[in-house]
Amino acid sequence: MMQTFKSTNVLRSSLTARPVSRVQRVSVVTQSAAGNWFPGSETPAHLSSSSLPGNFGFDPLNLGKDPEKLKWYAQAELQHARWAMLGVAGVLGAEATGHDWFTAGSQEYFADSKTLFAIQMFLMAWVEIRRLQDMRKPGSANQDPIFSNNKLPDGNEPGYPGGIFDPAGFAKGDVNTLKLKEIKNGRLAMVAFLGFIAQHSATGKGPLTNLADHLADPWSNLVITNGVSVPFATHDGVTSFW
Repeated sequence: MMQTFKSTNVLRSSLTARPVSRVQRVSVVTQSAAGNWFPGSETPAHLSSSSLPGNFGFDPLNLGKDPEKLKWYAQAELQHARWAMLGVAGVLGAEATGHDWFTAGSQEYFADSKTLFAIQMFLMAWVEIRRLQDMRKPGSANQDPIFSNNKLPDGNEPGYPGGIFDPAGFAKGDVNTLKLKEIKNGRLAMVAFLGFIAQHSATGKGPLTNLADHLADPWSNLVITNGVSVPFATHDGVTSFW
């Protein structure tokens, strides 16, 4: 009995004295720059601290290295995006109402084309000069020089005037989220309008008609079967050439 007790104590002592080895598992997580246009790509230095809406680190040609040029490019993109959204809506609206958007400029209006062109040039020059003035010196164009009762709110940003240009009061909400949505939709609209032009040049039809044709016969009405878009593509025994 005594021998058994001693053996038990020796066993306990050896178990207590022996260090218990623990295996620790370490996980290493590698993350790319958040929200970059290409996973794993690095943000250019001149865009890393930029708070521009829709900044996803895309500038492969380093066009925005000059801070002044970057401001100009941002405003230019914003204006092109807004015009593209209006243009896309106009194209779809014209075709939906039975008009050919591609030949809309040749229609008869209340004045001849030369008069309309002159009016457009005057009005656009006025607006663009005011916009350029506001971009170079923010707030300098807030006061309407003709109608003194019209004044934009103080502290607004170039490209986002607010006031009478925000009748729905969207600026009172999450403005940064709305800016991001606007530039995303604008970029998509610019690509879409380019697609509308390419479609009409290839098929002579509008986007809604092309969509209807594709849905009616998906395998026959494709970008590779219109005889223009893809060179040397063969469809129904006919090979397209540029």
